[in-house]
Amino acid sequence: MENFMFSLNATFPIFLVILVGWFLKQVHMLNDDFVTTANKFNFTVTLPALVFKDLAAADVRHDFDGGYVVFCAFVTTISFFTIWGLTRLLMKDKSMRGAFVQAAFRSSAAVLGFAFIQNIYGESKLASLMIIGTVPLFNIYSVIVLTFEGEGVEDQKGKIAASVKNICKNPIILAILAGTAVSLLQIRFPVMINKTIQYLANMATPLALIALGAGFEGKAAIARIRPTVLAAMVKLVILPLVFLPLAVHMGYIGEKMVALIVMLGSPTTTSCYIMAKNMKNDGALTSSIVVMTTLLASVTLTFWVYIMKSQGLI
Repeated sequence: MENFMFSLNATFPIFLVILVGWFLKQVHMLNDDFVTTANKFNFTVTLPALVFKDLAAADVRHDFDGGYVVFCAFVTTISFFTIWGLTRLLMKDKSMRGAFVQAAFRSSAAVLGFAFIQNIYGESKLASLMIIGTVPLFNIYSVIVLTFEGEGVEDQKGKIAASVKNICKNPIILAILAGTAVSLLQIRFPVMINKTIQYLANMATPLALIALGAGFEGKAAIARIRPTVLAAMVKLVILPLVFLPLAVHMGYIGEKMVALIVMLGSPTTTSCYIMAKNMKNDGALTSSIVVMTTLLASVTLTFWVYIMKSQGLI
């Protein structure tokens, strides 16, 4: 029960803030222009600030474990290409492929990773290792699949060029590189700079959730209920079921195991919705998957934490 309440307290408030955004749209306090502007602002300013802040504050040099980072990157890569390959093979509606793949493999690692481990251990030193191994790849692979499966460029060479261009100018990827460099070089900013970054970072999650709720298309989401349920199953059940036993075999316990649970089994991150909308992919499907995985994660995360704790691994 304690573990269930912990997971419920970690995930249900996120769902409630999404619900607030949806309600404000229904009473016409928010409109489509707000959603468009908020998504662009989040994509270019607040989410990069959040990722940069978390990585810059971490002691990457002291806590670095190359094998663990490679393991996280390996699992992320296998998950992405397997899901993409099966989606191209089995999903007939090409317009949904990019959004489905991104939402099915990409977790809320940066946002939930630190908070989840801090709630259990009181600190989150090793969350940065998981983030280094996964978040850059989350963003790179997302740009690739959203470019290749999205609207616009038709020829393969054009898609490759567009993909490389989108990766190089992706604000979140640039923030990851900058944050990692600041951590490695142990650069310390003046208090006024830190507070400015902190203020922007603090806006990221609530504003993204409000915009997600306000932009939620109920009828369109219902029409996409089957891919939504399937993506939620992949994200919350299948990926942890496949890769957590491998992590146990590799000997990962404690904070490292909790970080892997977050990496594999946490809800789909709200930045998926922002990227999908900004890159002309299916925003309705993405928002539907984010909402469903957020709602169900209180149960599934509790289950994975309970299993690992009962085995003495956390």
